[in-house]
Amino acid sequence: MAMYLCPQDGTRAETSSLTWCCPVCRGPWDLDFEIAGPLALDSLTGRVNSLWRYEEALPLAGPMTTLGEGRTPLVPLTGTVSAKLDFLMPTLSFKDRGAVMLAELARRLSPERVVADSSGNAGTAVAAYCARAGLPCTVYVPEGTSPKKTEQIRAHGARLEIVPGDREATALAARTAADTPGTFYASHIFNPYFLHGTKTYVYEMWEDLGGRLPDAIAVPVGNGTLLLGAALATAELHAQGLIDERPALIAVQAEAVSPLAAAFRAEADGLLDAAPGSRTAPTLAEGIAIPRPPRARAILAAVRESGGTFLTVTEDQIRAAQLDLAARGFYVETTGVACWAAVGDRTDRDIVVPLCGAGLKTGLAA
Repeated sequence: MAMYLCPQDGTRAETSSLTWCCPVCRGPWDLDFEIAGPLALDSLTGRVNSLWRYEEALPLAGPMTTLGEGRTPLVPLTGTVSAKLDFLMPTLSFKDRGAVMLAELARRLSPERVVADSSGNAGTAVAAYCARAGLPCTVYVPEGTSPKKTEQIRAHGARLEIVPGDREATALAARTAADTPGTFYASHIFNPYFLHGTKTYVYEMWEDLGGRLPDAIAVPVGNGTLLLGAALATAELHAQGLIDERPALIAVQAEAVSPLAAAFRAEADGLLDAAPGSRTAPTLAEGIAIPRPPRARAILAAVRESGGTFLTVTEDQIRAAQLDLAARGFYVETTGVACWAAVGDRTDRDIVVPLCGAGLKTGLAA
């Protein structure tokens, strides 16, 4: 039986409650959950062709809320770097992996309303899956969010709240609404069910590579949901004896907003006060422009435990990477090209990067 668990003070809560954060420290929940049993590679033949094929590893089973998400292709880009095409998800970003888990959980809890906050992609995904589940949904986004993303949120029938200010102001507005009785906060940051959805990114990679993983997995990091999901998956696969070694996690941030990279270089356990890059600055990588991620300590620990590192990319590198990928046939949004910008020329080890959002969401960088 899964339970919410606060990693800071040990507080626990039932997952059947609408409590969205630890009532003691107001921090995000982890999930106290054990996978159902070993996942054999040969047992996957003939299973549903979506992320739900890894049912032994998921905290929810028998979903009704699904759009066929998952099972995205893994394609070589160079002799050592491959890309996983998560922009081919139903809502055109990797956030579908976690959003389907949140919407399915919400459907089972039957709240009066669902709220979410996002720089665009997570809100779009939550709106789509709430539509699929028949749940009323309100999505909070910061002013300046890509018009294509806000258009998509509205198209799914969600109420859109555009918040003056930056991503942090948006999060505060959504969390105030989340405290209203009868509200399910579909937070990709605070609710750990989202992380158990994003971990399927690595399970798919493991399956497609015939039961192994690359030397390193690069992921763009703002709130760290894909990275923490990857850390969960590699730990689970290693504990089951399904991989011999856990790959290094390479976390990529925009140089303009890079509080985690600054903390990592300072060998700090958490965010630095007034760290370089800890304030919101204009960046093409809007999806990872997070000045104070609530799971910062967990992200830093996961990267260090994997033997990984943090890399940062400039705006010019982002522009060049988007054009380079387009010339190779992949039209990817500006946040989604950050990892290619960071490691595309690496030849020292096998690396997988995510192309995690479609270019139609933002257009070409100016």
